[in-house]
Amino acid sequence: MIKPVIETPRLLLFSYQVDVLDDLHSILSDATTMQFWPQPYSLQQSREWLEYNMTTWRETGLGRLAVRLKSTGQLIGDAGIKQTMVNEQLENDMGYIIHHTYWKQGYGFEVAQGILDYGLHTRQLSRIVANMPHDHFASAKVAEKLGMKKVLEFHNSRNRNILTYLYIIENS
Repeated sequence: MIKPVIETPRLLLFSYQVDVLDDLHSILSDATTMQFWPQPYSLQQSREWLEYNMTTWRETGLGRLAVRLKSTGQLIGDAGIKQTMVNEQLENDMGYIIHHTYWKQGYGFEVAQGILDYGLHTRQLSRIVANMPHDHFASAKVAEKLGMKKVLEFHNSRNRNILTYLYIIENS
């Protein structure tokens, strides 16, 4: 049995394995779940997302992870920290995707708290950011509840050039 990387009260986060592609694709291809992304993913895009995150996790210890319910083992999302360009600067970018059927149950905050703790305490990252479209109120609320501060508004060339908020937290 693979050991989870992060455990929260209701969730287990695991490094990705190839056998989750179908379940992952059902999340990444869902129009409601992916409404704040440029578009839902095709099967090929889901495969590339999976392969990329398996590789980056193995090589760097950063990347997105499979989010499973402790109670059932059901894959309900994807979450993690990856190094990526945000507004033309390399950042430790925290993000999560929870399938819409699990929204409004506190899973977003729970998984974000687990990821943030992992990044700040286990990995000792000096700074973690989160970015979200200006109208993604639930994600902004999660970032603020985590103690992150909104420091910038920019038009995101990677997401339809929409107005995007950048939140940061620095390791003290």
